[in-house]
Amino acid sequence: MICAESEVLERHLDFLMGKSLLLTGAVNDEFLSDLRRQGFNAHAWSWYFDYANRENQKQQSAVDFSLEFQRQADLILFYWTKNKQECHFQLMQMLAKSPVGQEILIVGENRSGVRSAENMLADFGDIHKIDSARRCSLYHFQLKNPPHFELNSFWKSYQHPQLADVTVYALPGVFSAAELDGGTALLLSTLKNVSGDVLDIGCGAGVIGSYIQKHHPKTKLVMTDIHAMALESAQRTLRENQLQGTVLASDVFSHVEGKFDLIISNPPFHDGIDTAYTAVKELIKQAKWHLKAGGELRVVANAFLPYADWLDQHFGSHEVLAKNNKFKVYSVRG
Repeated sequence: MICAESEVLERHLDFLMGKSLLLTGAVNDEFLSDLRRQGFNAHAWSWYFDYANRENQKQQSAVDFSLEFQRQADLILFYWTKNKQECHFQLMQMLAKSPVGQEILIVGENRSGVRSAENMLADFGDIHKIDSARRCSLYHFQLKNPPHFELNSFWKSYQHPQLADVTVYALPGVFSAAELDGGTALLLSTLKNVSGDVLDIGCGAGVIGSYIQKHHPKTKLVMTDIHAMALESAQRTLRENQLQGTVLASDVFSHVEGKFDLIISNPPFHDGIDTAYTAVKELIKQAKWHLKAGGELRVVANAFLPYADWLDQHFGSHEVLAKNNKFKVYSVRG
């Protein structure tokens, strides 16, 4: 299966022919595999470990999972995402490291704001729309004036009274990058006595895990995420606060080893611009196999989401530790 954006690109296979291709941005479908089966010289650069892991299992080294742009190509196929900060960060990095004349096809759903690519890139080259179909737009861009890009200039940091002495460091587009969100704040308010092995899934900038390590330094902490920018942010948050922990790329439990006394998460429930529950359901379904005897899964969620039903389905019952008009903190034990 390929997404609507790839279907639009598929209408232009003649233009892709004979060129080395690099797919990047929010690409997350089978189009890379389809191109390679058809004999195209195609690779991908992704910040999303779930996609990179899945595609590399089919063909080794098909996808580079890294924060920094490394692989060159005649033509870059960029999939726009609604996260404009992320698009800007990734595009500026690519353009700064690409030669004058570099061609890029930018494709995205109209509702994701792909039209803003015109203003974003106007100062750096020629951009114009070449196709519109499947509620998507396709732009051709050619680089004339490479921008200056310095990764360090994109870092942001903040403190919050509830975090005590922890300073959070984050790159653009990472969850909770600019301020402590309400769900995490409610979840932190329930953390009174924490000990043993702790796993923070979907760690974002590392707020939850770092808070636990700061206030309960004897815990053994593992933090995971699928997003390269989140992993880099969580690592820096730990490092700058002189805290101990392991940060690793994992699609829910895909690369997690061992069992834990506490699995904690403020899980994402949006995939792009749609509501998606796949990762949350996998977290709840698999958690019991990664908990020690008597271990706890603790999650926070928007109050309107059906977490209670999913937790009861796999654990038999649940407890609500805290709630307000927006969020609930749920607890179940293995």
